[in-house]
Amino acid sequence: MAGTVFFSVSMSLDGFIAPESPEELMGQQWMELQQWVFRQRFFRENLKLGTGGEEGRDNDIARETFERTGASVMGKRMFDAGERMWPEEPPFHTPVFVVTHEERDPWVRRGTTFHFVNDGIASALDRAREAAGDRDVRIAGGGETIVRYLNAGLVDEFHVALSPVLFGSGIRLFEGVDAGRWALDQVGAEPSPRTTHLRYAVRAR
Repeated sequence: MAGTVFFSVSMSLDGFIAPESPEELMGQQWMELQQWVFRQRFFRENLKLGTGGEEGRDNDIARETFERTGASVMGKRMFDAGERMWPEEPPFHTPVFVVTHEERDPWVRRGTTFHFVNDGIASALDRAREAAGDRDVRIAGGGETIVRYLNAGLVDEFHVALSPVLFGSGIRLFEGVDAGRWALDQVGAEPSPRTTHLRYAVRAR
């Protein structure tokens, strides 16, 4: 239970990670936000989208993020959107713990089981750490869930793929963050033709 807790998201230049309405997911803006990863060979193979795809540093980062993750945590809003859209074999391939207020039996899919945790974010993280073993735990989203973990001091580091797209409105990544308690140390910056990968470590002020 010594793995790192992290998140990894794509973000627009004006700070948004998703459209406001779940119905807009897979729309033009969201596809532009995610275009850097949808083109990668590893991502296409993982989602069974067919052969081909780009290789290079973007592809390596997509693969490395997947390989380091032993379990994921997500909020109910993200799960609800994904439940309608994920294929029979979701892209996680590890246990996923959904922070929710409802009681529900695990949802078993091919390669991934979703567990529903209704006693708080710390409990969900504890269960994810146990499931992940010596691998890392990814806070998969959405934005509100990421901020809850940040504000609780439970995130060690994060990766933002800054995409060259503007949203204008939507779900901001850091909406509601307690900026007075936490500071960031930049530990990496890698530009690519489609995005800029930024990495930060989180520490108390």
